[in-house]
Amino acid sequence: MNRSELARMIDHTTLGPGSRVEDVERVCREAKEYGFASVCVEPIYVSRAKKLLEGETPIVDTVIGFPHGTHTREAKGFEAQVAVEDGADELDMVVNLPALKTGDHQTVALDIMAVTEVAEKCARDIIVKVILEMGLLEKDEKQAGCIIAGASGADFVKTSTGFGPEGATVEDVELMREIVSDRTGVKAAGGISDYETAMRMIEAGSTRIGASSGVEIVKGAPDD
Repeated sequence: MNRSELARMIDHTTLGPGSRVEDVERVCREAKEYGFASVCVEPIYVSRAKKLLEGETPIVDTVIGFPHGTHTREAKGFEAQVAVEDGADELDMVVNLPALKTGDHQTVALDIMAVTEVAEKCARDIIVKVILEMGLLEKDEKQAGCIIAGASGADFVKTSTGFGPEGATVEDVELMREIVSDRTGVKAAGGISDYETAMRMIEAGSTRIGASSGVEIVKGAPDD
């Protein structure tokens, strides 16, 4: 896989309380230079990123219910609506982890649908990714989360926020790929900082990579 092909699979990310306007400007500039799939920014920066990327190929991704997933579903739905109105093209939402851990699958589904319904009503295509924070889940909970996400209209399942106890693992990506349908993408995120790690995730079945080290990753790839 050459640099251009790999770049088109990367959500180039700046998230967390330390993210500044300068960071958003930098990831947008790098996204245009390297041809990343998207930039993933905090909700407060969506409109700025959209303006910076106007007319460019990279799109704008943001997070919903981040990073713990314990917002109410009404709050997540409202947050998604505001993000879409600000120009977000993709929404990475954190699943209701307490409900998933206790087997309350109906609440998990309704929580996801609060976001997917916003996407479905939008006049343009909006992608929804469900972050399962796999490092906090047992195998049966991981399986249930993947199944519920797909049934609730999600376009992707995602390994982690990057702020949990564990980042992406090959084993988790393989499990997710095994469970979800071919129509559902798998995003590996958390702790992916070099080309070799990114390729292991892709070989395991990931169709998108989330990383703050996008530039370092593609620089490790073969030349185009």
